[in-house]
Amino acid sequence: MATRALFREDAYLTSCDATITAVDEQGIHLDQTVFYPLGGGQAGDAGVLVLADGARLAIGDTRKAKFDGATPDDAVHVPAPDQHALLARIAAGERVRAEIDWARRYRHMRLHTASHLMCAVLPYPVDGCSITSEYARLDFATVEPIEREPVEARLAELVGGAHAVATEWITDDEMAARPELVRTMSVKPPMGLGRVRLLRIEGVDLQPCGGTHVRNTQEIGALRVAKLEKKSARTRRLVLELA
Repeated sequence: MATRALFREDAYLTSCDATITAVDEQGIHLDQTVFYPLGGGQAGDAGVLVLADGARLAIGDTRKAKFDGATPDDAVHVPAPDQHALLARIAAGERVRAEIDWARRYRHMRLHTASHLMCAVLPYPVDGCSITSEYARLDFATVEPIEREPVEARLAELVGGAHAVATEWITDDEMAARPELVRTMSVKPPMGLGRVRLLRIEGVDLQPCGGTHVRNTQEIGALRVAKLEKKSARTRRLVLELA
């Protein structure tokens, strides 16, 4: 039932052909997919599965599958609530074409990469984050005040700097030897599979991340700080939006 996660190597893939491996109470399992499952703060993908006869089964969300031996790459495609009739027509072994909602995904990619820029602008541990198509929210563990204007100015500089964005891999042992790479307090890098995926923004940031990202910071476009507040005595919350 293992899923080949095509988005790990190419976040710009918008569709793929796949075989249904199971249909259960969790949703639809495929042998490979371009759909990113909810995780690491990033929302799961939506889209459609195109059946052999051309019917389009709407997928409202993608989650990590739960079964014995499941890995972080094993995804389950959750049908939208009104898809019962089409869902009843499919079974394991059938071929489908998986197509993500690209406009929504690309906003995830732009905002997720922007959140990594935030980690370079504000050098504090991250105590929670959420990446959606509307905003990127980060909670920084600090008692220091944060000012909106300098943050927006530095972000604009980094976006305009057209820094290359790429993924690379290190072993679990290498990851364990470099704890300083981990910026998030609530989300730990997925270890135990032998290797860990890193996201490098050339000259700006390097940290473990399994999410989807743009290839260059210039793709992010203009950003604005939509909200900046004191969440608790030791936490500051910042919400970014695409301007």
